Amino acid sequence: MLSLCRRVFFVAIVAMTLCMASSVAAINGRVGLYVIRMEPEGTDAEKFSKPSWGGGINVHLVPPGLRDFFAGTIGFDYINMLSQTTEFIDRVTGLRVEQQTNQNYYRFYLGGRLGHQGHGFFRPYAGLHLALVTYSIKTDVVIPDDYDREKEIRQKLQSEWHSAFGFDMALGLELNFKDKVYADLGARYLRSFSLPQQLGEGSVEIHPRYFQFSVGIGLSFRVFERGGY
Repeated sequence: MLSLCRRVFFVAIVAMTLCMASSVAAINGRVGLYVIRMEPEGTDAEKFSKPSWGGGINVHLVPPGLRDFFAGTIGFDYINMLSQTTEFIDRVTGLRVEQQTNQNYYRFYLGGRLGHQGHGFFRPYAGLHLALVTYSIKTDVVIPDDYDREKEIRQKLQSEWHSAFGFDMALGLELNFKDKVYADLGARYLRSFSLPQQLGEGSVEIHPRYFQFSVGIGLSFRVFERGGY
């Protein structure tokens, strides 16, 4: 499955690049910024993350003649999945020690969406995307200074990065304002494949699933003009 995802992901990138480079007609586009709420789904995701907030950016390109049918999509998401501080007292010295953990989720995705892309106010859509997902986790041990935070003693305990391929299925609704500005309300089901276990020891592979809910705003633009680049 992982090998197939890599091949399809590469083919999709090449196909979109060739489509953009060979066209001489006007290509309509949109770029949007989003606030994202992500909820873990199932045991694999719930063990290593919690409901989280993040943001993202994506670009939609509508090839000539497909305004009422299809748009290609490329985008990037960032989610802060886990930020927590655990305090304990060192039994030998009596010092208060903090263990600070941060886990982040980065996703680069590429695909397309079906739905009305034209001048209407309501533009419902359904999308399918392949994704390259990267998880990072960093844990520091800190001896804080209550009088001067800059004098704290900090030591890196753990820093790891793991990547995996995945996909998502999306449903949403765009609200189009005079073909210039739009609002986007969306929901996605996401899944990653063959990801090494993020926390703890061992080489167990997990296949986490998530739901994303997003609210965004964006601008429309034009890439090429008819008759040349």
